[in-house]
Amino acid sequence: MSAIIEARELEKSFRVKGKSKTVEAVRGVTLSVSEGEIYAFLGPNGAGKTTFQRMLTTLLPIDGGTAIIAGFDMKRKPGEVRKHIGYVSQIGGADLPATGRENLLLAGQLYGMKRRDVEQKIHELTGLLEIDELLDRIVRTYSGGQKRRLEIALGILHEPEILFMDEPTTGLDPQNRANLWAHIKALKERGMTVFLTTHYLDEADELADRLAIIDYGQIVTEGAPKELKKQISGDVIQLRLKNGGALPQELLSGLDFVNETRTDGETVILYVGDGAKALPIIFDLLKKRSLEAEAVSLLQPSLDDVFLKQTGRSLRDTGKGESK
Repeated sequence: MSAIIEARELEKSFRVKGKSKTVEAVRGVTLSVSEGEIYAFLGPNGAGKTTFQRMLTTLLPIDGGTAIIAGFDMKRKPGEVRKHIGYVSQIGGADLPATGRENLLLAGQLYGMKRRDVEQKIHELTGLLEIDELLDRIVRTYSGGQKRRLEIALGILHEPEILFMDEPTTGLDPQNRANLWAHIKALKERGMTVFLTTHYLDEADELADRLAIIDYGQIVTEGAPKELKKQISGDVIQLRLKNGGALPQELLSGLDFVNETRTDGETVILYVGDGAKALPIIFDLLKKRSLEAEAVSLLQPSLDDVFLKQTGRSLRDTGKGESK
């Protein structure tokens, strides 16, 4: 498939208010997104995800680099870019005192659509997103998941080729998150390209055809979730001793089946070739040292393991949400 988003060496810096300090929020990011795929930006608080997406949606001027969105140069023809994209921000954009229908009718007017076409599109989208029965209710009375689906309808009312979504499920309960995932997948099935930012590991794993892990304004790795997890060979054993005891490092030295070890607080993380064979040996070693395990898990490698390998820290510990 041909690329619908092409970004080359994009850069963005901010001057810290009241200080003679500049923060490089996005540092030379290059990526390509194909038509009809779901592409995710996965990273911690302050990594540059939202800044980068705001640049692609023409909401922030770029300091350096180039981007072609839906065939249009973002610098030279930002107005044309806006016609071909939809954007659902992290904080949302629905008018809370108005009804869902009023929000959608106003959006249609702003896009210059005919009233008849807007009403037809409202009927189609609210059915697709399962909010048709909520149309004449005040948006303030919607649940978080209902409001998010309305905001998606607002973002795609004009039939954009690309939908940008910033942290689409932040603040939603597990049931509403899963429901929204299904609706995002349905948009892809209709041929739409979706570019989303997220700090949720399971969200990126579930939705993304491809993803980029971003940290400190730079992409550290990129690829399909399954391919990225293959970077971590074998299995992952997580082990925590009773009473918060420390696992003696020499205990694991010389074990040829342990490829790598890391610690996460009181938990020791072992990357091994074959977890089923490794566990009995590890339990035997603990017994000989009169050590008792409080919790042991045998897992397949996750995107957090990929992040840990690339950055030396766990994404789970870096905080949630971001403003830049």
